[in-house]
Amino acid sequence: MVLSAADKTNVKGVFAKIGGQADEYGADALERMFATYPATKTYFPHFDLGKGSAQVKGHGKKVAGALVEAVNHIDDLAGALSKLSDLHAQKLRVDPVNFKLLGQCFLVAVATRNPGLLTPEVHASLDKFLCAVGTVLTAKYR
Repeated sequence: MVLSAADKTNVKGVFAKIGGQADEYGADALERMFATYPATKTYFPHFDLGKGSAQVKGHGKKVAGALVEAVNHIDDLAGALSKLSDLHAQKLRVDPVNFKLLGQCFLVAVATRNPGLLTPEVHASLDKFLCAVGTVLTAKYR
């Protein structure tokens, strides 16, 4: 999936806006994913998955950090996310569909926390970016 110059600008704008709160968005997205898609909980048997859990917040911070890293290297997503892709494909063996689900939940987190931020164009760009991140993270499964 190719991100246009406008897509890249839109995505960078979203992350500039949510910057200092990215960890909260990551935790929000995880909580939404666990509530909406309970099967995703199977990858976190050792976590307290309750709302506001320190473990969910901690993993949300990792998710947000990976997304920020991807934004900072938007022209080389594969390089920026290579180690994370290896980890998920070879060690964790997370079902690849979960990346899409988490991306959708991240979009909802952005939309609910910043309703004016997601114009149709920005929404489309952020969706394309999250799909591209998911594609990179699942590339090494093949």
